[in-house]
Amino acid sequence: MAARILIVDGAPLAAQDRLVDHGGARLSDNYRTALQSQLPPDADIDCVVLAAGDGAGLPPDLTISDFDGIAWTGSPLSAYDEQPIVASQIAFARAAFQAGIPCFGSCWGLQVMAAALGGRVRLHPKGPEVGIARGIVLTEAGRRHAMFDGKPVTFDALCVHQDEVCELPRGACVLAGNAFTAIQAVEIAEAGKSFWGVQYHPEYDLSQIAALFSRGADRLVAAGFASSLADAKGLATDLMALHHDHRRKDLAWRYGIGADILDPHRHRRELANWLRAKVLTRRAASP
Repeated sequence: MAARILIVDGAPLAAQDRLVDHGGARLSDNYRTALQSQLPPDADIDCVVLAAGDGAGLPPDLTISDFDGIAWTGSPLSAYDEQPIVASQIAFARAAFQAGIPCFGSCWGLQVMAAALGGRVRLHPKGPEVGIARGIVLTEAGRRHAMFDGKPVTFDALCVHQDEVCELPRGACVLAGNAFTAIQAVEIAEAGKSFWGVQYHPEYDLSQIAALFSRGADRLVAAGFASSLADAKGLATDLMALHHDHRRKDLAWRYGIGADILDPHRHRRELANWLRAKVLTRRAASP
């Protein structure tokens, strides 16, 4: 029987439609594709999407306990904003963790769970980290952790975020960090409950980053990451070209992009390990 995974889409769909217009994918579709790409040959998953970014709740015929795993997408929302759409997602994250369902979160997913369990999130004082998070280093705990089985001790990852977790909740252990953000990966564990979270995006590929850059070209210029709109658009075009042809050595060299990102099984190893260690194991143990 296929393992059942709930994908909590934390971003409003209207904003995602613009991303699709620029060649990207909806965050839940992107996550589903990434998870499916990391399944063992004899395994299968059934994904259900919860449009939490638009205030949706579970349909009446489903409960949190019906799932073998719950995955959180990114979002333009901030966990410290006092608005109903944020409060409802924090409440749902808390309920999911307390229900004991294995959880995984990327970026907003990490932030919303940290806030839900008593941690604190802030606007990063250094500004945004966009495109590639360079030189992420595993802590001693991270080197021993199942999330990073088969992952190099130091690696790059795709990322887009302006917020960071600055205080961890009880039961949290930092697994990785870099010079920009001390908390790049975390496990939160308590009495059989489990959350794995990363500040970066293992579910993304270069096409998703290219679409984000194309959609937000004006913001790249305003933040100083591009000198002009043409420069920003050119960056997005180059990244999309490299996505479609990993043999473009000129583009890989120009932007310093290597196997950590171009090899999907290396880039998405955290998802593969979560599926194997948490989700599929839970499914196999279910009656």
